[in-house]
Amino acid sequence: MSSRYLVTGGAGFIGSALVRALLDRRDGSVAVLDNLLTGREENLSELAGHFEFVRGDIRNASAVERAVAGATHVFHLAAIPSVPRSIDDPVPSHEVNIDGTFNVLRACAAARVSRLVYAASSSAYGDTEVLPKVESMLPRPKSPYAAQKLMGEYYCSVFSSCFGLETVALRFFNVYGPRQDPSSPYSGVLSLFMKALIARTSPTIFGDGEQSRDFTYVEDVASLVIKAAFAPNVSGNVYNAGNGNRYTLNQVWRELEKIEGVSLPPRYGPPRAGDVRDSQADTTAARRDLAHDPRFTLEEGLRRTLAWYRENLAEANTAR
Repeated sequence: MSSRYLVTGGAGFIGSALVRALLDRRDGSVAVLDNLLTGREENLSELAGHFEFVRGDIRNASAVERAVAGATHVFHLAAIPSVPRSIDDPVPSHEVNIDGTFNVLRACAAARVSRLVYAASSSAYGDTEVLPKVESMLPRPKSPYAAQKLMGEYYCSVFSSCFGLETVALRFFNVYGPRQDPSSPYSGVLSLFMKALIARTSPTIFGDGEQSRDFTYVEDVASLVIKAAFAPNVSGNVYNAGNGNRYTLNQVWRELEKIEGVSLPPRYGPPRAGDVRDSQADTTAARRDLAHDPRFTLEEGLRRTLAWYRENLAEANTAR
C-alpha cells in the first residue's frame, strides 16, 4: 500500500523543504495543511500539481480531522515559531502551538495514523551550563514559545502511551536555508544576515554576538524528519535535530563576509528577551536510533543559502 503523507505547515520554510524531500521519494501522495499565516504559497509554486494543498488552520479541529483522514504519516510542523513573538503576543502562539497541536494529535489517533513526527524546539532546554545539550537534561524553557513546544512533546508522549499513536518529537536547532523569510521583525537571524549581505549593509546583532547556535541546514533537517517517520522502536521518544556543532553569530557573519569578499562591521543592539545564550545538540541518540547523518557543513550551507537569496531577492526587486 502506498503512503499518504500530510505536512502541517507545509508552505513554511522547513515544511516546504520537507514536501520536496517527500515528493522525491515517489512512494506515495503528499498533502499540505497550512493557513498561510507564516507560510507562503510561492514556497511550493514549482511543485503545483504534484501535491494536494488544503488551506486550513490547526486551531479548527474539524479542518484538521478532514486533512488527516486517510494519512499514513503526519509531519506536524505548523506553529507560530518565534520566541520574541510569543512574548509580544502570547495568545495566538498558545492557541496554535498548544491547542492546535492537541487537535492534530487527536485527529491522528482517531484516524489511526501510523506515526506522527512533531517539530519540537531546542528552546525547551533554556540556558544550561553543560554543552552539548542532551535529551535527558531537565528542560528550562525561558519563553512562552519554549514552554508551548515543550508541552507539545509531553502531549506526544502521552498520546503514544495512552492512545496508541506512534509519535517522535525532534528538537530543531536553529534551522536555516533557502526560503526562510527575511521580511519579518521575527525572522531568523541568518535570513536577516543574507538580506544585509546582498544589500551591502551592516546587520544588527542583538547582544554582543558571542551567543552561539547549532546552525543546521534545512535539507539535513528534512532528511532526519523522514527517517524519524520510519525508524523502528522509537515511539514516544524525543531526539535532538542538530549538527552537533556551534558557532557564534560573530563567527557566522565573518564567514559570510569572507565568502563575499566584503567588510561590513555589524551594529549591536540590546539582547532580546527570552533568547538562550548558547545552544549545541548532542546528536548521539539521533545517530544511533534514527541514522542521523548531516551532510552539509556550515560553509556549504551558507553558500547554498546565499545563492538562493541572491537569485530570489533580485527577482523580487525586478518584479516591483
